[in-house]
Amino acid sequence: MVDFGVSRFFQPNIKRHGRIARGVTGALCLIAGIITVDYVLWLGLVLVAAGLFAIYEALSGWCLARACGIKTKI
Repeated sequence: MVDFGVSRFFQPNIKRHGRIARGVTGALCLIAGIITVDYVLWLGLVLVAAGLFAIYEALSGWCLARACGIKTKI
């Protein structure tokens, strides 16, 4: 088996509080995106994509910013 180092990048790196914060942020972005898509299509799509990504981070316990070495508060 060949290890490309990707699995270490995607290891869970946030705890309960961070997961809750990302879940709430994702839900709010998703709702805002669904509402906004009727008025400004590109902005609505960006908000929906950001919301879905934040929900993915919450469910997996993984944060992209932390995986890249950026220190986050939560």
